[in-house]
Amino acid sequence: MNGQPSVSIIIPCKTIDNYTRECIYRCKRLDYPTSSYEIIVLPDEESLNFNSSDEVKIISTGPLLPGAKRNIASRVARGEILAYVDSDAYPRKDWLSNAVKYLNDEVVAVGGPGITPPEDSLMQKASGLVLSSLMVGGLSRRYKSKSNFYSDDIHSCNFVTKRTIIKEVGGWNEKYWPGEDTLLCLEIERRGKNMFEASDVVVYHHRKPLLIPHLRQMFRFGLHRGFFAKKFKGNSIKLTYFFPSLLVAFVFLGSLVSLANSFAAFLFLSTLAMYAFLNLLVTFMQTRDLKLVPIVLTGIVLTHLIYGLAFLIGLLKSELQT
Repeated sequence: MNGQPSVSIIIPCKTIDNYTRECIYRCKRLDYPTSSYEIIVLPDEESLNFNSSDEVKIISTGPLLPGAKRNIASRVARGEILAYVDSDAYPRKDWLSNAVKYLNDEVVAVGGPGITPPEDSLMQKASGLVLSSLMVGGLSRRYKSKSNFYSDDIHSCNFVTKRTIIKEVGGWNEKYWPGEDTLLCLEIERRGKNMFEASDVVVYHHRKPLLIPHLRQMFRFGLHRGFFAKKFKGNSIKLTYFFPSLLVAFVFLGSLVSLANSFAAFLFLSTLAMYAFLNLLVTFMQTRDLKLVPIVLTGIVLTHLIYGLAFLIGLLKSELQT
């Protein structure tokens, strides 16, 4: 016996594309004893070019949301630890060996940063810089490897937990995506369990490039977070989640008032100038690449506005369409 707990790595995906193949390749080369972990991949349909083997188990599920796919894998998994990773991400070599050392009687789930891969394109790197910016608040810690902290909302692209806790909370939410990770963490927290995010539990997560794909993703995030804040509360009620919506309201109301009053217009424009300068300063703190600075600056502002608008729409929704 090697003394390491058995682990099932679970990778939900639509299809086994190049990103999924990369994820599988990296998972097969972890510095964890090969006899102690298995890899389960869950595409919608069977792949003609990728079949199940002793190393990788393929389970075609049909077009299900990621939460449902993870639940299918969790039921057939052999590991006492379940390690979930997104198909457009891949783990660092020491991912599992670092993750399992944090799991104990007090900590039942561990996550860590999803770092932008060095091979991503310029526009993907710009998206990563937006997400890791101080201007997105506490969530920026998800996208850079600098701190350890107890968490109430570990993201699903890098989520390692005890099999017993998944069973105890009834599995992943199958109705909502994105946000199924938020709801799982909410159920874990309600049972008085601890979750931890560690800077050395690293995956590399390919970004949606700026501008349109990134902003579409931000709209979905904002929509679900706003709806969750109203319906589920808990870990979705944080002041920083409301800030972008306050910016949207300020821009809308400030524009109207400025049309009627020159002093109000001066205050409005001065405040926007300070906001822009702060964004520029933070952007220069992250990168000195002059090609990236204007792209990232634009991306931060548009991310705030799109997320803020979507959050407000989510607050008004009676239900979300899946």
